[in-house]
Amino acid sequence: MTALVTEPTEKPIVRRILPPPVTGQEFVLVGVIAVLWALLGIFTPSFLSPSSIQPLFVSVAPIALIGVGMTFIIITAGIDVSVGGAIALCAVVTAKLLVNFDVPLIVAVLVSMVLGTVLGLVNGVLIAYGRVHAIIITFGTANIFQFFALRIFGSSTVNNIPSTLDVFGRGESGRTLGVPHSFAITVLVVVAAWWYLRNTAGGRHLFAIGGNANAARLAGVKVQPRTVLAYAITGALVGLGACFFIAAGTSTLDQGVGTGRELAVIAAVVIGGTSILGGRGSVIGTLLGAILVQTVNSGVTQLGWPSQLANLFVGLFIIVAVGTDLLRERARRRKA
Repeated sequence: MTALVTEPTEKPIVRRILPPPVTGQEFVLVGVIAVLWALLGIFTPSFLSPSSIQPLFVSVAPIALIGVGMTFIIITAGIDVSVGGAIALCAVVTAKLLVNFDVPLIVAVLVSMVLGTVLGLVNGVLIAYGRVHAIIITFGTANIFQFFALRIFGSSTVNNIPSTLDVFGRGESGRTLGVPHSFAITVLVVVAAWWYLRNTAGGRHLFAIGGNANAARLAGVKVQPRTVLAYAITGALVGLGACFFIAAGTSTLDQGVGTGRELAVIAAVVIGGTSILGGRGSVIGTLLGAILVQTVNSGVTQLGWPSQLANLFVGLFIIVAVGTDLLRERARRRKA
């Protein structure tokens, strides 16, 4: 989806370019997930049991949640590879607050989200106003965030994390009607983000920036503030997602909590149909992409296959998704 926005003529233009509520790629993802679930249900009957599906949704939640912010960023033709370091920093600060200072859960979560927002603002300001490519800035800040996280850890783990975080996913206290709270919150965030992108000028401006930043600027879009906002939103979601990661584990937090998470998030976004070139994307697709990635990981584990096969399958999905996007973009340019 591309968009170019000026207020007086915005509505007629947007009506022409807005995609249907659910795109063809999202239908394809639903079909692929359904086939995988059916096959896994045949070969590992326990896969479709609540005791297997609930942990799957708990593992999907933080990836999809942070993926919502990453979708905003990639729609603007940016990227954020510092997510893993930011998760580690937010997670260890949250764990230390709970273990060493006995703060209430809501305070720890808010601190994590504020810290994540600050980290996102740092990235956004450097990228938007420094005019340096996003991957260079965020690769640098990833190492800085990781350094501070390791300094705060002090040792390789934080132990005896209280059970208050269980409300997000672990055990009976973390579920309502069988649905993990972290997954329910993620779905609500996805719905809100979908509405924002589809029905507000701010959302359409993100598409316009990714489609053509110079044209968007000439059309009156405040490119730099919108770009900073996309990174700040991602940071806030990283802060909340870090709490979900802690809740999904045991009472011990390891230094490697953020390792590789940025790749999982970007994979979910790309497989979900968001164009790596910017200007097109879907948060519903990101949620489905996260479910697909975690289904592959869970299926490989339950089938007893080598874990490297999960990387192989996810890599193939990424290549197919990116290849399809590039072919679609080439066809669009031929028509233009």
